[in-house]
Amino acid sequence: MAIPAITETLLAAKKAAGLSFADLEEKVGCDEVWIASVFYRQASASVEEATKMIEAIGADASLIEALTECPLKGSLEPVIPTDPLIYRLYEIMQVYGMPVKTVVHEKFGDGIMSAIDFTIDVEKEEDPKGDRVKIVMCGKFLPYKKW
Repeated sequence: MAIPAITETLLAAKKAAGLSFADLEEKVGCDEVWIASVFYRQASASVEEATKMIEAIGADASLIEALTECPLKGSLEPVIPTDPLIYRLYEIMQVYGMPVKTVVHEKFGDGIMSAIDFTIDVEKEEDPKGDRVKIVMCGKFLPYKKW
């Protein structure tokens, strides 16, 4: 997977600053996953948000403008992902996508979940058998228009 040069620059500055995305959430006041999406150029920040991010990681202020630009979304190649974590998410949708779609339609009717009016949270649940990853997706239901 090709990573944009600006992403590499931002991640290197974040690492040099010794910060996690959770640390940036506290400093910027926005969710850690959303901040990561800005770093990976899948979301755009306001000038104020971008300034806080850049100042927190000690990166060059010339990057602020780029973080406010509307990005070209969708970073995965049109083939099955090979990164193990991303592949597992892909696999989950292959296995559970149709069941989830059916349950959503039963509960809401014919429509989709918005990826625009949407949040995603990644949580860590401690478990004696091995810590668990909890991903919570919350999107507005958008019924298909009838005309």
